[in-house]
Amino acid sequence: MIRILTASEQPPMDLLLLADPSEDIVTDYVQRGLCYVAERDGQIVGVYVLLPTRPHTVELVNVAVDENWQGQGIGKQLVLHAIASAKAAQYKTIQLGTGNSSIDQLALYQKCGFRIVGVDRDFFLQHYDEPIFENGIQCVDMIRLEIIL
Repeated sequence: MIRILTASEQPPMDLLLLADPSEDIVTDYVQRGLCYVAERDGQIVGVYVLLPTRPHTVELVNVAVDENWQGQGIGKQLVLHAIASAKAAQYKTIQLGTGNSSIDQLALYQKCGFRIVGVDRDFFLQHYDEPIFENGIQCVDMIRLEIIL
């Protein structure tokens, strides 16, 4: 089950920080966006945030699945739910950005219909204090993807 986090619930920061290591950045966009959670057996196992950015445009800023639940299709369900939620809210475009080193995420997003539309060079060098490494690659550039709904 995937649902919007209620105002009385705390966002699952442990999961959100899996996808974005900056607590300040995560706190900022969670406050400005809509946080959705996936639950299994009464436990939050996944999360994503939709952040309105411009008229008719929303950004998927964080998709994370608990490490114990990865590899079971929950990430794909979250991404597809985000696309459906954006359509239902009558957005025309859904965008996202991910690191150049996020190989599995890049594949997932493209399988869900996202297309690469640009690169923000040196994004992670400019906006994060500590270097980020994934898959033996330093995360330097943000790969921008979108779907026209």
